[in-house]
Amino acid sequence: MKLRGLIFDMDGTIVDAPYDWPRIKGDLNTGGQTILAHLESLSEPERSRKWSVLEGYEKTATENAVLKPGVPQLMELLARHGIRIALVSNNSRKNVHLLLSRFHLEFDIVLSREDGLWKPSAGPFLHVLREWDMPRAECGVVGDAIFDVQAAQAAGIHRILVIHSSADRDRARFDGTGAEVFDSIPALQDRISRLL
Repeated sequence: MKLRGLIFDMDGTIVDAPYDWPRIKGDLNTGGQTILAHLESLSEPERSRKWSVLEGYEKTATENAVLKPGVPQLMELLARHGIRIALVSNNSRKNVHLLLSRFHLEFDIVLSREDGLWKPSAGPFLHVLREWDMPRAECGVVGDAIFDVQAAQAAGIHRILVIHSSADRDRARFDGTGAEVFDSIPALQDRISRLL
């Protein structure tokens, strides 16, 4: 089926933001849980203290984030072809809107963690599909992390496009997932242009 919609992740996908996830998880002592699930499971005052730690890291990363090369051209291509676009991020609404404003980006739907729908759950992607009244086969997901792939798979979206450097030793984690992996936004744009 023809591609009619794309759901994008933010950090690491459309912007490069300097997150040191192993350090953050260590500082929060997540014990193997996802960060958001861990924080939500805590009681006060530990919960508020750890949220503050995470928000401090996020603030620094947001202040230092840069737009990935090729994003404006990709967005122009999608707009020219009438492709609907959504942004789904586990980051805060404040940080999402700061980055969208800074880089002059607009999406049809924007979901952040305050919406209560977090990846790797299928929830945020299913919400977008319902809002668009779009079959899964006409939608794709663009992300950079295994959570994006897991959320897409859980939502039954099979067109999964991942931006991940071939120099990154963690790239092998996408093997066997069915995701197509690209080194850059321009390489992704070339593939998307063939789906339109």
